[in-house]
Amino acid sequence: MKQFSKYKSVVLFIVILVAVNFAASQYFERLDLTQDKRYTLSKASEEIIEDIEEPIIIDVFLKGDFPSEFKRLQNETRQILEEYAAKNSNIVFNFIDPLAEGANAQQVAQQFYQMGMSPARVNVMENGQNSETIIFPWAMANLGQKSVKIGLLKNQLGSSDEDRVTNSVQQLEYAFTDAISKLIYPRKKKIAVMRGNGELPNPNIADFVKTLQQYYFMAPFTLDSAAVDPQKTLQELKEYDLIIEAKPTEAYTENEKYILDQYTMNGGKSLWLIESVAMEKDSLLNPSGTAFALPQDLNLGDFFFSYGIRINPSLVNDMYSAPIILATGNGNDTRFNPYPWFYSPLTSSPNDHPIINNIEAVKFDFANPIDTLKNSLQKTVLLSSSPRSKIEGTPREISLDIVGEEPDIASYTNGEQALAVLLEGEFTSVYNNRLKPFEIQDNLNKSKPTEMLVISDGDVIKNDLQQGAPLELGFQKYTGTTYGNKEFLLNAVNYMLDDRGLMDIRTKKVTIAFLDPQKTAAERTTWQLINIALPLFILGIFALLYNWSRRRKYTRKK
Repeated sequence: MKQFSKYKSVVLFIVILVAVNFAASQYFERLDLTQDKRYTLSKASEEIIEDIEEPIIIDVFLKGDFPSEFKRLQNETRQILEEYAAKNSNIVFNFIDPLAEGANAQQVAQQFYQMGMSPARVNVMENGQNSETIIFPWAMANLGQKSVKIGLLKNQLGSSDEDRVTNSVQQLEYAFTDAISKLIYPRKKKIAVMRGNGELPNPNIADFVKTLQQYYFMAPFTLDSAAVDPQKTLQELKEYDLIIEAKPTEAYTENEKYILDQYTMNGGKSLWLIESVAMEKDSLLNPSGTAFALPQDLNLGDFFFSYGIRINPSLVNDMYSAPIILATGNGNDTRFNPYPWFYSPLTSSPNDHPIINNIEAVKFDFANPIDTLKNSLQKTVLLSSSPRSKIEGTPREISLDIVGEEPDIASYTNGEQALAVLLEGEFTSVYNNRLKPFEIQDNLNKSKPTEMLVISDGDVIKNDLQQGAPLELGFQKYTGTTYGNKEFLLNAVNYMLDDRGLMDIRTKKVTIAFLDPQKTAAERTTWQLINIALPLFILGIFALLYNWSRRRKYTRKK
């Protein structure tokens, strides 16, 4: 009977164990106990992950020994990818050490540069000593023959390693979900790159156009036929979801303006990079080193005024700015040196809008201040100059001689100046209650809900050239600095054309606690003693008490 009861207990235990395992296989749940819910994927991410039907392989190049801050980035990347894999088994990820088996760091770094994935050099403090190491903060998502690069490290001028890692962790979900979205969804939206009004040449916008082609269909569009067949021109333009006007320099006709206005009324979205002052940095490269900044009338004053903004024909002079690079010497002795240049503002972000959240400073050149006017549209200043700014009227002579002069700090009293403004809502037609340039079918005086972004400097979208080939937008070849121009513009286009709520992920906030490296180095010996000596001391006390207890026990028995 006892034997039967024993077997019955064993069988019951096995049955319960099988039942628990079966239930666990059918009902899977993960709990996020972090205060900021950093491992809870957004609804937009989950919807995109659910649509994955083929294996996606994600290779992460963050394996190896790193400083503690970047070890956190490695761990956070692994943990969030585990969340992705838990949602869909088609997601497989691997961590790869590019420097495994004694690979030459410089050769590997060069290979990453050629693939468009710049390595990062970080300072390592160990035992109070500083050294430098190289890491590869990138991932590559692969679906069949398609691949997408994923940057894992966010760089911001002046940020500490802790800030860089925190900012990077905040953007991990967006970075991976955006890459997966590009892999699994076909391109649908269409963007028109406007030509015919003296816009930037194709080579100078090539890098940004190439980047956008990963997401959207791109095509040039001209308004030249507006004078001959404006109705047809408008109908063709309405087929595009967004237009990009990259630094036009020739005035618009009323027909062209009316077409652009009615495009907006029909819900078309637009990105304007436009200037009210004609001035180029290259025009200073003459024997005198001087040039005149002159007002530029593109016949768009009433156009933007009706929408609630005004681009002033003035220049923003900002103490927080990017340097100008000037050559000294001749031939092989030529040196390229940076000098202070206050006409190249490095813009700040006055809010945490998804377009500008956690991006590097955006570099402007000869930017114009923007005034916002009251109307029914929602206006968001995305980028502005620093509080140490002043406004200079035009016409004005600009000279390279100012690089050697001390700025008059007391004159920088105009405060922050808006340089990029996002307009959202229902626009009122520029030609409402006005004589129309031509008659069209279905004229609209009120738009569908739409967006327009106005940036008061066309050079924000301009990439440099090297031997005729376009460099990455925002990259300064002589200093090696990469500004946030490309990410800002890409975020802006994605935001205006986003129909999945993906951009909302960029506002996610994550708080990460780091050790103080200086305090850690200073107190290292103390904590080593505590960690080694304290357990031994406690063990010794326990041994003494144990021996005392045994002696007392057996002494009594005798």
